[in-house]
Amino acid sequence: MNTKRSVLFLLCMLVCTGFAFAQPSERQLAQWLKRFPDADANGDGRLTVEEAQAYRQKLQKSRRRSTDGRRGAPREFRVDPGWQSDQFPDHAICYRSPEEIAAVYAKVQTGNRNPIVSYPKPVDGSLRIVGTGHSFMAPGYKTFPLIVKAAGLQQPPPLTHTGGGITGSARYKWEQENGIFQFDGKPTPKLLASIANAEWDAMMWGPYFNDRPAYYACWIDFCLKYNPQMKFYLSDAWPQLGQLDKIPASEDELTAETFVRMGQEKHAINEKLVGALNEKYPDKVFILPTCEAMVLTVQYYHRGELPGVEGIHAFVGKKERSLWRDRLGHLGPGLGHLEGYVFYATMYGRSPELIDGDIRFGGSADYPGRELDRVFRKIAWQAVVNNPLSGVTDEDENGVGDDR
Repeated sequence: MNTKRSVLFLLCMLVCTGFAFAQPSERQLAQWLKRFPDADANGDGRLTVEEAQAYRQKLQKSRRRSTDGRRGAPREFRVDPGWQSDQFPDHAICYRSPEEIAAVYAKVQTGNRNPIVSYPKPVDGSLRIVGTGHSFMAPGYKTFPLIVKAAGLQQPPPLTHTGGGITGSARYKWEQENGIFQFDGKPTPKLLASIANAEWDAMMWGPYFNDRPAYYACWIDFCLKYNPQMKFYLSDAWPQLGQLDKIPASEDELTAETFVRMGQEKHAINEKLVGALNEKYPDKVFILPTCEAMVLTVQYYHRGELPGVEGIHAFVGKKERSLWRDRLGHLGPGLGHLEGYVFYATMYGRSPELIDGDIRFGGSADYPGRELDRVFRKIAWQAVVNNPLSGVTDEDENGVGDDR
Protein backbone atom coordinates (compact mmCIF):
# COMPACT_ATOMS: atom_id res chain seq x y z
CA MET A 1 0.00 0.00 0.00
CA ASN A 2 1.52 3.35 -0.99
CA THR A 3 1.79 6.30 1.39
CA LYS A 4 -1.24 8.16 0.04
CA ARG A 5 -3.50 5.13 0.29
CA SER A 6 -2.14 4.30 3.76
CA VAL A 7 -3.04 7.77 5.06
CA LEU A 8 -6.52 7.59 3.51
CA PHE A 9 -7.05 4.15 5.04
CA LEU A 10 -5.98 5.33 8.48
CA LEU A 11 -8.22 8.39 8.31
CA CYS A 12 -11.18 6.22 7.39
CA MET A 13 -10.39 3.85 10.23
CA LEU A 14 -10.09 6.70 12.71
CA VAL A 15 -13.47 8.11 11.77
CA CYS A 16 -15.19 4.73 11.54
CA THR A 17 -13.92 3.69 14.98
CA GLY A 18 -14.94 6.96 16.55
CA PHE A 19 -11.48 8.49 16.74
CA ALA A 20 -12.93 11.85 15.67
CA PHE A 21 -15.37 12.01 18.61
CA ALA A 22 -14.60 14.70 21.16
CA GLN A 23 -15.19 12.62 24.33
CA PRO A 24 -14.31 8.95 23.75
CA SER A 25 -14.40 6.50 26.65
CA GLU A 26 -11.30 5.09 28.30
CA ARG A 27 -12.10 1.77 26.66
CA GLN A 28 -12.17 3.38 23.21
CA LEU A 29 -8.89 5.16 23.89
CA ALA A 30 -7.28 1.86 24.91
CA GLN A 31 -8.53 0.21 21.71
CA TRP A 32 -7.21 3.04 19.54
CA LEU A 33 -3.83 2.87 21.27
CA LYS A 34 -3.51 -0.78 20.26
CA ARG A 35 -4.34 0.03 16.63
CA PHE A 36 -2.42 3.32 16.42
CA PRO A 37 0.51 3.17 18.89
CA ASP A 38 2.15 6.22 17.27
CA ALA A 39 -0.67 8.35 18.66
CA ASP A 40 0.87 7.97 22.13
CA ALA A 41 3.02 11.09 21.80
CA ASN A 42 4.78 10.88 25.16
CA GLY A 43 5.22 7.11 25.08
CA ASP A 44 3.67 6.54 28.51
CA GLY A 45 1.46 3.68 27.31
CA ARG A 46 -1.77 5.65 27.82
CA LEU A 47 -3.67 7.52 25.11
CA THR A 48 -5.34 10.79 26.07
CA VAL A 49 -8.10 12.61 24.20
CA GLU A 50 -5.65 15.39 23.37
CA GLU A 51 -3.13 12.90 21.91
CA ALA A 52 -5.87 11.23 19.86
CA GLN A 53 -7.04 14.54 18.43
CA ALA A 54 -3.45 15.65 17.68
CA TYR A 55 -2.76 12.37 15.88
CA ARG A 56 -5.88 12.73 13.77
CA GLN A 57 -4.88 16.28 12.83
CA LYS A 58 -1.40 15.08 11.93
CA LEU A 59 -2.85 12.45 9.59
CA GLN A 60 -5.12 15.01 7.99
CA LYS A 61 -2.16 17.33 7.45
CA SER A 62 -0.19 14.46 5.93
CA ARG A 63 -3.12 13.74 3.61
CA ARG A 64 -3.24 17.37 2.46
CA ARG A 65 0.46 17.27 1.72
CA SER A 66 0.12 14.07 -0.24
CA THR A 67 -2.50 15.68 -2.46
CA ASP A 68 -0.49 18.81 -3.26
CA GLY A 69 2.11 16.88 -5.22
CA ARG A 70 4.69 16.25 -2.52
CA ARG A 71 6.75 13.12 -2.57
CA GLY A 72 9.34 11.68 -0.26
CA ALA A 73 9.96 9.31 2.60
CA PRO A 74 6.81 8.14 4.45
CA ARG A 75 6.10 10.20 7.55
CA GLU A 76 3.18 8.14 8.79
CA PHE A 77 3.64 4.38 8.96
CA ARG A 78 2.56 1.39 10.96
CA VAL A 79 4.69 0.43 13.96
CA ASP A 80 4.25 -3.06 15.36
CA PRO A 81 2.37 -3.02 18.70
CA GLY A 82 5.19 -5.16 20.08
CA TRP A 83 7.15 -1.97 20.66
CA GLN A 84 4.70 -1.22 23.46
CA SER A 85 5.59 -4.42 25.33
CA ASP A 86 8.03 -4.66 28.21
CA GLN A 87 10.29 -6.94 26.20
CA PHE A 88 10.79 -8.18 22.67
CA PRO A 89 9.66 -11.63 21.49
CA ASP A 90 11.62 -14.48 23.07
CA HIS A 91 13.23 -15.39 19.75
CA ALA A 92 14.82 -11.91 19.35
CA ILE A 93 18.51 -12.35 18.60
CA CYS A 94 19.51 -9.86 21.29
CA TYR A 95 18.59 -12.44 23.94
CA ARG A 96 21.04 -15.05 22.64
CA SER A 97 24.64 -15.55 23.69
CA PRO A 98 27.43 -13.79 21.76
CA GLU A 99 28.46 -17.11 20.22
CA GLU A 100 24.92 -17.86 19.08
CA ILE A 101 24.48 -14.39 17.58
CA ALA A 102 27.70 -14.77 15.59
CA ALA A 103 26.59 -18.21 14.37
CA VAL A 104 23.26 -16.80 13.16
CA TYR A 105 24.96 -14.04 11.20
CA ALA A 106 27.48 -16.49 9.76
CA LYS A 107 24.58 -18.40 8.20
CA VAL A 108 22.81 -15.41 6.63
CA GLN A 109 25.67 -13.17 5.50
CA THR A 110 26.86 -13.29 1.92
CA GLY A 111 30.32 -14.63 1.23
CA ASN A 112 32.60 -16.45 3.63
CA ARG A 113 33.77 -13.49 5.69
CA ASN A 114 34.29 -13.65 9.42
CA PRO A 115 30.91 -12.69 10.94
CA ILE A 116 32.69 -10.71 13.65
CA VAL A 117 34.44 -7.42 12.90
CA SER A 118 36.98 -6.60 15.58
CA TYR A 119 39.75 -4.03 16.04
CA PRO A 120 42.44 -3.68 18.75
CA LYS A 121 42.17 -0.62 20.95
CA PRO A 122 43.80 2.30 19.06
CA VAL A 123 46.70 3.90 20.89
CA ASP A 124 46.09 7.36 19.41
CA GLY A 125 42.61 7.93 20.79
CA SER A 126 40.77 6.84 17.64
CA LEU A 127 37.24 5.54 18.04
CA ARG A 128 35.87 2.16 17.05
CA ILE A 129 32.41 2.93 15.71
CA VAL A 130 29.26 1.03 14.74
CA GLY A 131 26.29 2.75 13.14
CA THR A 132 22.99 2.67 11.32
CA GLY A 133 21.61 5.34 9.02
CA HIS A 134 19.97 6.34 5.75
CA SER A 135 20.78 8.59 2.81
CA PHE A 136 21.02 11.71 4.98
CA MET A 137 23.91 10.03 6.82
CA ALA A 138 25.65 8.71 3.72
CA PRO A 139 27.64 11.86 2.81
CA GLY A 140 29.01 12.11 6.35
CA TYR A 141 29.81 8.42 6.58
CA LYS A 142 31.85 8.84 3.40
CA THR A 143 33.80 11.95 4.36
CA PHE A 144 34.17 11.38 8.11
CA PRO A 145 36.94 8.73 7.86
CA LEU A 146 38.89 10.91 5.42
CA ILE A 147 38.70 13.85 7.82
CA VAL A 148 39.83 11.74 10.77
CA LYS A 149 42.77 10.45 8.75
CA ALA A 150 43.74 14.00 7.77
CA ALA A 151 43.70 14.89 11.47
CA GLY A 152 46.43 12.31 12.00
CA LEU A 153 44.34 9.55 13.58
CA GLN A 154 44.24 5.90 12.53
CA GLN A 155 40.52 5.32 13.05
CA PRO A 156 39.33 1.84 11.98
CA PRO A 157 36.59 1.86 9.32
CA PRO A 158 33.17 2.27 10.96
CA LEU A 159 31.00 -0.85 10.85
CA THR A 160 27.60 0.22 9.51
CA HIS A 161 24.26 -1.31 8.63
CA THR A 162 22.45 1.24 6.51
CA GLY A 163 19.47 1.54 4.19
CA GLY A 164 17.48 4.11 2.26
CA GLY A 165 14.84 6.18 4.03
CA ILE A 166 12.89 4.29 6.66
CA THR A 167 14.96 1.15 6.07
CA GLY A 168 17.94 2.91 7.64
CA SER A 169 16.10 4.01 10.77
CA ALA A 170 17.14 2.72 14.19
CA ARG A 171 13.76 1.01 14.67
CA TYR A 172 13.83 -0.75 11.31
CA LYS A 173 17.40 -1.97 11.75
CA TRP A 174 16.66 -3.30 15.24
CA GLU A 175 13.77 -5.34 13.88
CA GLN A 176 15.86 -6.53 10.93
CA GLU A 177 18.87 -7.49 13.04
CA ASN A 178 16.76 -9.32 15.60
CA GLY A 179 14.37 -11.09 13.21
CA ILE A 180 11.25 -9.71 14.90
CA PHE A 181 8.01 -8.00 13.85
CA GLN A 182 8.22 -7.30 10.10
CA PHE A 183 11.32 -9.55 9.90
CA ASP A 184 9.89 -12.28 12.09
CA GLY A 185 12.16 -15.32 11.97
CA LYS A 186 14.52 -13.70 9.45
CA PRO A 187 17.34 -12.09 11.46
CA THR A 188 20.37 -10.32 9.99
CA PRO A 189 22.49 -9.47 13.05
CA LYS A 190 25.29 -7.70 11.21
CA LEU A 191 25.95 -5.23 14.02
CA LEU A 192 24.74 -7.31 16.96
CA ALA A 193 27.25 -10.08 16.19
CA SER A 194 30.20 -7.71 16.33
CA ILE A 195 28.91 -5.61 19.22
CA ALA A 196 28.52 -8.71 21.37
CA ASN A 197 31.88 -10.21 20.42
CA ALA A 198 34.23 -7.24 20.12
CA GLU A 199 35.12 -3.92 21.74
CA TRP A 200 33.54 -0.68 20.50
CA ASP A 201 33.66 2.95 21.61
CA ALA A 202 30.67 4.64 19.98
CA MET A 203 27.49 4.13 17.99
CA MET A 204 25.96 6.54 15.47
CA TRP A 205 22.41 6.79 14.13
CA GLY A 206 20.44 8.80 11.62
CA PRO A 207 17.02 10.04 12.81
CA TYR A 208 13.63 9.31 11.30
CA PHE A 209 10.12 10.71 11.52
CA ASN A 210 8.18 9.93 14.72
CA ASP A 211 11.21 8.49 16.51
CA ARG A 212 10.67 7.27 20.07
CA PRO A 213 13.25 6.83 22.84
CA ALA A 214 12.54 3.09 22.77
CA TYR A 215 13.99 2.80 19.25
CA TYR A 216 17.37 3.87 20.63
CA ALA A 217 17.21 2.49 24.16
CA CYS A 218 17.23 -1.07 22.82
CA TRP A 219 20.50 -0.43 20.99
CA ILE A 220 21.99 1.34 24.01
CA ASP A 221 21.07 -1.48 26.40
CA PHE A 222 22.62 -4.06 24.11
CA CYS A 223 25.79 -2.06 23.54
CA LEU A 224 26.32 -1.25 27.22
CA LYS A 225 25.87 -4.88 28.15
CA TYR A 226 29.08 -5.71 26.27
CA ASN A 227 30.83 -2.32 26.14
CA PRO A 228 29.87 -0.26 29.21
CA GLN A 229 32.07 2.69 28.20
CA MET A 230 30.33 3.31 24.85
CA LYS A 231 28.79 6.65 23.93
CA PHE A 232 26.03 7.30 21.42
CA TYR A 233 25.55 9.95 18.73
CA LEU A 234 22.35 10.83 16.90
CA SER A 235 22.42 13.12 13.88
CA ASP A 236 19.60 15.65 14.02
CA ALA A 237 19.32 16.01 10.22
CA TRP A 238 18.41 19.48 8.95
CA PRO A 239 15.48 21.65 7.85
CA GLN A 240 13.35 20.28 5.00
CA LEU A 241 10.80 21.83 2.67
CA GLY A 242 8.18 19.53 4.19
CA GLN A 243 8.20 21.72 7.29
CA LEU A 244 6.70 24.58 5.27
CA ASP A 245 3.00 24.99 4.51
CA LYS A 246 3.76 25.01 0.79
CA ILE A 247 6.69 24.77 -1.57
CA PRO A 248 8.18 28.27 -2.05
CA ALA A 249 7.74 29.85 -5.45
CA SER A 250 11.26 31.27 -5.34
CA GLU A 251 14.32 31.36 -3.13
CA ASP A 252 13.29 34.84 -1.99
CA GLU A 253 11.06 33.02 0.50
CA LEU A 254 13.97 30.95 1.84
CA THR A 255 15.19 33.57 4.27
CA ALA A 256 17.68 33.04 7.05
CA GLU A 257 14.88 33.63 9.54
CA THR A 258 12.81 30.86 7.95
CA PHE A 259 15.62 28.35 8.44
CA VAL A 260 16.24 29.50 12.00
CA ARG A 261 12.59 28.78 12.78
CA MET A 262 12.72 25.36 11.09
CA GLY A 263 15.93 24.59 12.93
CA GLN A 264 14.29 25.46 16.24
CA GLU A 265 11.46 23.05 15.43
CA LYS A 266 13.98 20.27 14.81
CA HIS A 267 15.91 21.12 17.96
CA ALA A 268 12.79 20.94 20.13
CA ILE A 269 12.07 17.42 18.89
CA ASN A 270 15.62 16.24 19.45
CA GLU A 271 15.90 17.96 22.83
CA LYS A 272 12.92 15.96 24.04
CA LEU A 273 14.24 12.70 22.57
CA VAL A 274 17.82 13.02 23.79
CA GLY A 275 16.65 14.39 27.12
CA ALA A 276 14.54 11.29 27.72
CA LEU A 277 17.47 9.04 26.82
CA ASN A 278 19.94 10.89 29.03
CA GLU A 279 17.58 10.60 31.98
CA LYS A 280 18.01 6.85 31.67
CA TYR A 281 21.63 6.92 30.45
CA PRO A 282 23.27 10.04 31.94
CA ASP A 283 25.96 11.65 29.79
CA LYS A 284 25.80 8.88 27.22
CA VAL A 285 23.74 10.28 24.33
CA PHE A 286 24.68 13.28 22.19
CA ILE A 287 23.52 15.11 19.09
CA LEU A 288 25.56 15.46 15.91
CA PRO A 289 24.30 18.99 15.12
CA THR A 290 24.01 18.86 11.35
CA CYS A 291 20.81 20.91 11.62
CA GLU A 292 22.60 23.76 13.39
CA ALA A 293 25.36 23.56 10.77
CA MET A 294 22.96 23.88 7.85
CA VAL A 295 21.04 26.75 9.49
CA LEU A 296 24.35 28.57 9.91
CA THR A 297 25.28 27.75 6.32
CA VAL A 298 22.12 29.47 5.07
CA GLN A 299 23.06 32.54 7.10
CA TYR A 300 26.56 32.50 5.60
CA TYR A 301 25.01 32.27 2.13
CA HIS A 302 22.78 35.27 2.68
CA ARG A 303 25.82 37.24 3.79
CA GLY A 304 27.68 36.24 0.63
CA GLU A 305 30.26 34.18 2.56
CA LEU A 306 30.02 30.85 0.71
CA PRO A 307 32.33 31.15 -2.31
CA GLY A 308 31.08 29.11 -5.25
CA VAL A 309 27.64 28.33 -3.86
CA GLU A 310 24.93 29.45 -6.31
CA GLY A 311 21.71 28.90 -4.38
CA ILE A 312 19.98 27.54 -1.33
CA HIS A 313 17.70 24.85 -2.68
CA ALA A 314 18.03 23.33 -6.15
CA PHE A 315 14.39 22.19 -6.14
CA VAL A 316 13.29 25.82 -5.78
CA GLY A 317 16.04 27.90 -7.37
CA LYS A 318 17.19 25.32 -9.98
CA LYS A 319 20.88 26.01 -9.29
CA GLU A 320 23.09 22.92 -9.31
CA ARG A 321 25.56 24.21 -6.73
CA SER A 322 22.96 24.68 -4.00
CA LEU A 323 22.92 23.68 -0.35
CA TRP A 324 20.12 21.18 -0.94
CA ARG A 325 19.55 19.28 -4.16
CA ASP A 326 16.04 17.78 -4.09
CA ARG A 327 12.57 18.06 -2.59
CA LEU A 328 13.23 15.51 0.14
CA GLY A 329 16.25 17.45 1.36
CA HIS A 330 19.39 15.60 0.36
CA LEU A 331 22.52 17.72 0.56
CA GLY A 332 23.87 19.48 -2.49
CA PRO A 333 27.29 18.78 -4.02
CA GLY A 334 30.17 19.24 -1.62
CA LEU A 335 28.01 19.55 1.50
CA GLY A 336 29.10 16.08 2.56
CA HIS A 337 32.34 17.78 3.64
CA LEU A 338 30.38 19.85 6.14
CA GLU A 339 28.49 16.84 7.51
CA GLY A 340 31.74 14.91 7.95
CA TYR A 341 33.29 17.85 9.76
CA VAL A 342 30.32 17.95 12.14
CA PHE A 343 30.75 14.23 12.86
CA TYR A 344 34.47 14.72 13.52
CA ALA A 345 34.07 17.86 15.66
CA THR A 346 31.41 16.27 17.86
CA MET A 347 32.94 12.86 18.38
CA TYR A 348 36.55 13.96 18.79
CA GLY A 349 35.90 17.35 20.38
CA ARG A 350 38.31 19.16 18.11
CA SER A 351 37.77 21.90 15.55
CA PRO A 352 38.31 20.86 11.93
CA GLU A 353 40.03 24.24 11.55
CA LEU A 354 43.03 22.71 13.33
CA ILE A 355 43.58 20.22 10.50
CA ASP A 356 46.52 21.22 8.31
CA GLY A 357 46.28 21.21 4.55
CA ASP A 358 43.66 20.05 2.10
CA ILE A 359 41.75 16.76 2.23
CA ARG A 360 41.30 14.63 -0.87
CA PHE A 361 37.60 13.95 -0.87
CA GLY A 362 37.33 13.05 -4.54
CA GLY A 363 34.64 14.46 -6.81
CA SER A 364 34.97 17.82 -8.50
CA ALA A 365 38.47 19.27 -8.38
CA ASP A 366 37.23 22.86 -8.31
CA TYR A 367 34.14 22.61 -6.07
CA PRO A 368 34.08 22.98 -3.18
CA GLY A 369 37.25 25.01 -3.48
CA ARG A 370 39.76 25.47 -0.69
CA GLU A 371 38.16 28.69 0.52
CA LEU A 372 34.69 27.15 0.78
CA ASP A 373 36.08 24.06 2.48
CA ARG A 374 37.66 26.25 5.15
CA VAL A 375 34.31 27.95 5.72
CA PHE A 376 32.71 24.53 6.20
CA ARG A 377 35.31 23.68 8.85
CA LYS A 378 34.52 26.92 10.68
CA ILE A 379 30.76 26.38 10.50
CA ALA A 380 31.04 22.82 11.78
CA TRP A 381 32.89 23.83 14.95
CA GLN A 382 30.58 26.78 15.50
CA ALA A 383 27.54 24.48 15.23
CA VAL A 384 28.98 21.90 17.59
CA VAL A 385 29.96 24.28 20.40
CA ASN A 386 26.71 26.23 20.01
CA ASN A 387 24.50 23.16 20.50
CA PRO A 388 24.24 22.10 24.17
CA LEU A 389 23.21 18.59 23.10
CA SER A 390 26.56 17.94 21.39
CA GLY A 391 28.39 17.58 24.70
CA VAL A 392 31.23 19.80 23.42
CA THR A 393 32.16 23.19 24.87
CA ASP A 394 35.13 25.46 24.10
CA GLU A 395 35.19 28.21 26.70
CA ASP A 396 38.81 29.18 26.03
CA GLU A 397 38.18 29.14 22.24
CA ASN A 398 41.28 27.13 21.46
CA GLY A 399 39.47 24.73 19.14
CA VAL A 400 39.66 21.82 21.57
CA GLY A 401 36.75 20.67 23.73
CA ASP A 402 37.10 21.69 27.35
CA ASP A 403 36.90 18.06 28.51
CA ARG A 404 39.53 16.82 26.04
